[in-house]
Parts: sequence; C-alpha cells; structure tokens
Amino acid sequence: MVTAYQPVEDLIPLARAAEEAGFRSFSLADHVVDLEELATPYPYTDDGARRWPTDVDWPDPWVTVGALAAVTERLEFFTSIYVAALRDPFSVAKAVGTAAALSGGRVTLGVGVGWCREEFELVGQDFTTRGRRTDEGLALMKELWAPGWTEFQGEFYSCDRLVMRPHPPGPIPIWVGGLSDVALRRAARHDGWIGDLATVDEAIEVAGRLRKLRADAGIDTDLPYDVAPALTDALTPDDFLRAVEGGVTLTMTMPWMYYYGHKATLEQKLEGIERFHADVMAPVFARTR
Repeated sequence: MVTAYQPVEDLIPLARAAEEAGFRSFSLADHVVDLEELATPYPYTDDGARRWPTDVDWPDPWVTVGALAAVTERLEFFTSIYVAALRDPFSVAKAVGTAAALSGGRVTLGVGVGWCREEFELVGQDFTTRGRRTDEGLALMKELWAPGWTEFQGEFYSCDRLVMRPHPPGPIPIWVGGLSDVALRRAARHDGWIGDLATVDEAIEVAGRLRKLRADAGIDTDLPYDVAPALTDALTPDDFLRAVEGGVTLTMTMPWMYYYGHKATLEQKLEGIERFHADVMAPVFARTR
C-alpha cells in the first residue's frame, strides 16, 4: 500500500487496516524538504511539474517505521524511494538497521539516486556523484549490518575497524528505483526493483529486462526477486493476475482511489481498503495460493 502524500495522523490507522486486510507491505516516501521554487524538473511528469501539492506531509521514513511496527505484527515496510545519497551511509545504516531490529526484520530499503539538485545542495551533498556514492554506500551498509567488525576503504567512504549495533535480525533486502538503463542494472544487482506508474504491459516488459540482466550477470534467476510497480491500468483480478504471471510480485496502490479518489476521508480510506480486499485481493489470493 502506498502512503505518499497522506496526513501523518492517518498512517497508524491505515497500517492497522492494511495488516488486517492482508496487505503485504506499506511503502513510505522520502524528501527532506519540499522547496517552493525549483530549477530541476521533476522527471516523471511530461511538463516537469511535481505531482503533489506543497501542503503534504513528508515524515521521516525510519521514525515512521518505528511507530508503525509497534502497532502491527506482520506488515512489512519499504521506502519508495529513499534518497540515501542525501545522507552519509553510516547514518542511513544506523537508522535502517535499528528499524529492522525493532520491527523483527520487516524492513526493506528501497533506494533511488534522487532527482532534485537543490535538495542535495541544501544538505551539502554532491549531486553529480550521487550514483557512484549510492553504489558505494550500499556496499558499505551491507557490511555495517553484518555481525562483527567492519573495515572499509572506498572512493567516497572509508572506516577503520568498527561495529554498528544493534544488528538487524537478518539481511536487509535492497530494492532500487528508476527506469534508466543504469538504474535497471543497479536494481538487477540487488534484491528488487521499485517502479513508477506503469501499465501492466510496461511492468511485464521491465520484469523481463530485469530477468535478462540478472541472467547476464550470472545471478540465479530462481532466487527471490521483487518487481514492484504502481500499475495504472490494473482494475480487475484478471488484470493483477496477468501482472503476476508476467513477473510482477508486488503492486503499489492506494486502494481507496478506486472508490473515492484523491480527496477521500480517513473513514473512506479504511472502507476502501476493505472493499479492495473483497473485490481484488481475495479473488487473486484464491487463484495464486
């Protein structure tokens, strides 16, 4: 379930309802700030305008995971997406690892390299090296999350022997967002891909590209791998089943949008979750489990 642009006070009741309805995951968006004026165009709209109004909440994802994990038992959490290169990897590893430890391992780090130059400049991070720093930072974070001592020497980040605790209860999956060739190659090296808005056919095509990239890299394509787009034309159980058969493992949705649109009240959102479960999830589960 997608929670971007939702009022922060709605998140706890939505998480409880999502878990009760059998949703697998809760996605959390990330921006440090929302600047009023930008020269950088938003890359996922035709005119470069941002999709959201300026009055939406952007809560810190890992603080939010701590709160939501405390009121749920099975629901998983992933970021869609977290701009790790806006921060140093030690701070990111600490926040994500702590969230994983407190939630019992119900955390996935979904990352992208970011698009907003002004946001990078605001927090003092280099925009031009964000891709290379993301790759190196992810390698470092995996070592920091592993038990025992870490020693690391890289182009951007280095450390002598140190330990970071608490350790997460197991490996933290990493999913990568983006549609460029570079982003898809990066995603193929990790545990999953997070998509933007896509049709079922577009998502199936990307799933096939990722499968080939993984095979070409010598990665066993039978290993678990998640493909998580936001499907724009999936309305019926048959639509979602076709996506599953094409390699999509997870779809991001705001279920109340099918019934009440963008301006749904909290009560309508909760009702929309129940209706979506009855109309779509139950029939899909009955035919795939």
